[in-house]
Amino acid sequence: MQALEERILKEGKNLGGGILKVDGFINHQVDPVLMDECGREFARRFKAIGATKVLTAEISGIAPAVTTALHLGLPVVYARKHKPITMPDQVYLTLSPSHTKGRMVELIISPEYLAGGERVLIIDDFLASGATIMGLVRLAQTAGANVVGIGALIEKRFEGGRKVLEPLGVPIESLACISSMEGDEILFESSRE
Repeated sequence: MQALEERILKEGKNLGGGILKVDGFINHQVDPVLMDECGREFARRFKAIGATKVLTAEISGIAPAVTTALHLGLPVVYARKHKPITMPDQVYLTLSPSHTKGRMVELIISPEYLAGGERVLIIDDFLASGATIMGLVRLAQTAGANVVGIGALIEKRFEGGRKVLEPLGVPIESLACISSMEGDEILFESSRE
């Protein structure tokens, strides 16, 4: 998606070690107009999969998941990283490594909001190693739900996450696909529009 790639080139920062800082428009401050465009594009790409729910991880996946769900007319569930007192004692929980936090994080979902038979579309900010998305897949499977598609705003193709997810046999869509982050450069693969 050209608008997202242009924004990454203009405002994104390659911090080295595969870390891309996009805090000014995705991860800390959110550009709602850009997120709406991204959600509309995800909805176009995933309209035929028959999803009944959009699933993401707290916090950076929420904005693109909400705009995608808005354009598909679906509810959003996000995996929390801390269990609030309002959540029931019995929850779905998995651990996932966080590249930016440098440690394992919990992903927690209440069984009230993810049920067997749901058709789940996973939307997240990044597809890198695939670890966070696989954590979301595990939560969906534990609930008895079926993952029917995976979308990421930004895919860092060089980290191999797509290969981890491909055995799931579902459509995987990225709006901006980075092939290399050598030195201070950010190089994109040609966009699929």
